[in-house]
Amino acid sequence: MNIKSLDELKEIREKSLKKVNLRETGESGEDTIELMVGMATCGIAAGARVTLEALLDEINKQDLKNIRVVQVGCLGYCHSEPIVQVNEPGKEPILYGKVDDAKARDIINKHILKHELLDDSIIINTFDKA
Repeated sequence: MNIKSLDELKEIREKSLKKVNLRETGESGEDTIELMVGMATCGIAAGARVTLEALLDEINKQDLKNIRVVQVGCLGYCHSEPIVQVNEPGKEPILYGKVDDAKARDIINKHILKHELLDDSIIINTFDKA
């Protein structure tokens, strides 16, 4: 990458800071959605870094403000790594397994934005469908 101006460098810096801030703090509030990404050794070995980057990239592209991405340790389902747990206010958590780049983006675009569950990827569904 060749940076051609100070403005271009500042723009890159702002985008990078936005990603870091999103990962560390997110926007706080009653409507904040928390995405927990399993980043223990098993998760990293299975590709959780790609999953994490895809989530952050999609959140950034959509300019979503009410999502906090949190890196956590082992979630206890090593056979299904990479794992993402979705915690939405007032709802039971949903645990998704084998979350690759495409599924991570689906979590944002389908689950978060359209309220559609990704049934084929759910490990644990703790809510009653009734």
